Amino acid sequence: MGFWTMHHRLRNLGFGWNHKRVYRIYKSMKLNLRSKRKKRLPASFKESLLRSVYPNVTWSMDFMHDTLENGKSMRSLNIIDDFNREIFNITIDNSLPSTRVVLQLEH
Repeated sequence: MGFWTMHHRLRNLGFGWNHKRVYRIYKSMKLNLRSKRKKRLPASFKESLLRSVYPNVTWSMDFMHDTLENGKSMRSLNIIDDFNREIFNITIDNSLPSTRVVLQLEH
């Protein structure tokens, strides 16, 4: 809502303040900030995803997180073959540090 709209609305509500006082309060409440416009991004061209032709060529890795009934958090690491959707490994623990992830990938 702009300053003049606010000034007229306050006048209609019965406040006899002049526009200078309303503008001072309007600025002190930081209502005079302009809204940021979205930056226009250049058009992007969609590229089709590569599909694996043989098993064990590309794998996908996914982390999942959930909370148990007692409040403890549980994380899982899933490693899946993209060709036939075969699951190679599911690792479930309270925390999965990077050393453990690297160990599972090397395994």
